[in-house]
Amino acid sequence: MLPWKHALRALSVLLLTAAATLAPTASAQADTAPSRGWNDFSCKPSAAHPRPVVLVHGTFGNSVDNWLALAPYLVNRGYCVFSLDYGQLPSVPFFHGLGPVDKSAEQLDAYVDKVLAATGAAEADLVGHSQGGMMPRYYLKFLGGAEKVNALVGIAPDNHGTTLLGLTKLLPYFPGVEKFVDEKTPGLADQVAGSPFITKLNEGGDTVPGVTYTVIATKYDEVVTPYRSGFLDGPNVTNVVIQDKCALDLSEHVAIGTVDRITFHEVTNALDPAHATPTTCASVIG
Repeated sequence: MLPWKHALRALSVLLLTAAATLAPTASAQADTAPSRGWNDFSCKPSAAHPRPVVLVHGTFGNSVDNWLALAPYLVNRGYCVFSLDYGQLPSVPFFHGLGPVDKSAEQLDAYVDKVLAATGAAEADLVGHSQGGMMPRYYLKFLGGAEKVNALVGIAPDNHGTTLLGLTKLLPYFPGVEKFVDEKTPGLADQVAGSPFITKLNEGGDTVPGVTYTVIATKYDEVVTPYRSGFLDGPNVTNVVIQDKCALDLSEHVAIGTVDRITFHEVTNALDPAHATPTTCASVIG
């Protein structure tokens, strides 16, 4: 990563989150969940928060590392929170989201069914980062997910694709993953703008009826470029630029989904719009 990007990320974390920078850990930790209160399959949604929240990690992420800050943030606010691993490749440990995106959507389909069966809820809400904000749209559009999902919140999602160069800018955040990135990582090829997958996903419109969509983007996104390409068109869509909520927020693609509490506050507003409160630079305190 270029030195100024190191500084940008560090300053964002210092000013806005007071949280430690995300460090890679083994996704195998998910097998011993609940972790800090999430992935507790005995959790029953409350009247205040009647839908479980399923967190969908991004490319090179996993069900633990991507959510070390947001998952407990939501649990502490009374939500039943779950996260899955998807897009695993047989020869690649820990770093997921690399398999064909349509197959990853099938994994999400099965996981949502598991969560709904355990919690007794009729619908879930989905919150995804990067690929995890885009991939669920395939589930909603082609796999019947719209009948099981109330809302999709995408944090820096690549809804209309990005460049392969943009995806490789994730590599410095995941030491050791570069040796796995080659022609055998279809999840990367699927995300390139203009790919057959992206074309199919967006044909006939960005959204499906019955689901509320929120996109939270950052001007400093170096992966999804231009950042507004992550926005969606259609009814029941809210597109948010996080710097419009707090001009001091310098979070880039990784930080906005992993440590940025201003984004987290906007996520809770999207999950519970009836009780939304203004998102400002002071939202890091809440």
